[in-house]
This record gives sequence, structure tokens and C-alpha cells, in this order.
Amino acid sequence: MNKLPIMPLLTHIAELRKQLIAILIIFAISLIGGLAAAPYLLDYLKSRPPASELEWNVFSPFDGVRMYMNIAMVVAATVTIPSALYLLWGFVKQGLHAHERSAALRYVPYSAVGLLLGLAFGYFVLLPISYSFVSDISAKLNLVETYGATQYFSFMMNIVLPMGAAFELPIVVMFLTRIGLLTPERLRKSRRYAYLVLVIVSNLISPPDFVSSFIILLPLSALFELSVLLSHSAFRKREAAQAELPAV
Repeated sequence: MNKLPIMPLLTHIAELRKQLIAILIIFAISLIGGLAAAPYLLDYLKSRPPASELEWNVFSPFDGVRMYMNIAMVVAATVTIPSALYLLWGFVKQGLHAHERSAALRYVPYSAVGLLLGLAFGYFVLLPISYSFVSDISAKLNLVETYGATQYFSFMMNIVLPMGAAFELPIVVMFLTRIGLLTPERLRKSRRYAYLVLVIVSNLISPPDFVSSFIILLPLSALFELSVLLSHSAFRKREAAQAELPAV
């Protein structure tokens, strides 16, 4: 197998610095776009249930500014993450073989799709279920629901953003398997520990009740099992690609 050229350490640092600066520029531009889009996105969020059933009260002069900035930050992060992955791929590809470069590049658009699917699943599926449950509890206790805008937004983001990140798990597992850092066997052996981590994560990111944690745990578990299956596929492709490489 031919050896890959090794870049000097200072060249690596300089190249990484360029990529990080580019990522910061993309984030800044995306943040400006998010600030412009924030009022329209907020109107959309307020028009859909369960938010459409609420009065969006503010309890502090800074609540409106906080909401404005939070929406802009979410937009900026959604745009920046796929771009950052592409730029970082440009940095790490120097140490990859040709077939690994091709495989890694294909996962960049998949990561963007996974992020958007996770955000959509969290917002359109998990959020209504979680809100309905906690609202029913309030009704049984004869409590009057008077939510602040920032409290509702935090509740929503605690569900939607972690699901966006969780949907990246299969992509990350496939990528790590394809470049040889992970194998299906390692995933199988770590299954019991993985489920323990998933239980902890589902409790941390969900409202403080068992049902909401269980609702979030289900898609997390399904994503882990999907990751194991996809790891098998990526591992077979890696072995086939290595078999085609000329012997040293």
C-alpha cells in the first residue's frame, strides 16, 4: 500500500486555522441571515400547534431579544454544521486514501439531510406528544397554564435540537466504520453500555417525567440499531475497497 504524504506540523496548523476562520465566517453570515428570518420563523412557530393554542407572554424586557437571538442562532447552526463538516473533510482528507476520501465526501450531504430530518421529527412528532402529556398533567392538577415565550421556546429546543443531533448518529457511525476507526463487532459488544448512555441522554434532554423520557428513548434506540446495521454495510464496502488495492 502506498504511503500517503505527511504534511509538516506547522502546515497542518496553518491549514486548520484557515478552515476554522472559514467556518466562523459562514457562521457570522448565517447569523445575519437568521436575524433577518427570525420574525418570519417566529410567526410560523406561533401559528402551529401547540404554540397556536397559547398566549406568548414575556416576563422580562429582554425576553423578546433573547427569543430573537435564539432563533437566529439555531438558523446559523443549522447552516454552519454541514458547511463545517465539508471544510473539515477538506482538512482531514490529506491523511486518507483515495477510496476513503470518496466515502467521506459522500457523507457530508447525508449529514445535512440527517440534521434536517432530526429537527423535523423532533418538532412535528415529539414536541406535540411531549407537550400534550405535560399539559394533561397540569389539567389533572387544576393548574392554569400561563407560559412565558422563552419558557416555551426552551421546552421546544430541549426536544428538537437533541433529536437533530441524534439523527447524525448513523452518519457518524458509517463514516467511522468506513475509515476503519469502528467495526460492527465493537458496536455489538458496547450495546449494553450504549443503551445506558441513551437512557441517561433521554432523561437529560426531556421534561422531568418518565413518559417523555421513554418517548425520546424510543427513536434514540431505533437510531442506534440502525447505526449497527449501517455499520455492517460500511464495513463490507471498506473490505471490498481494500481488497481492490494493489499489494505493496
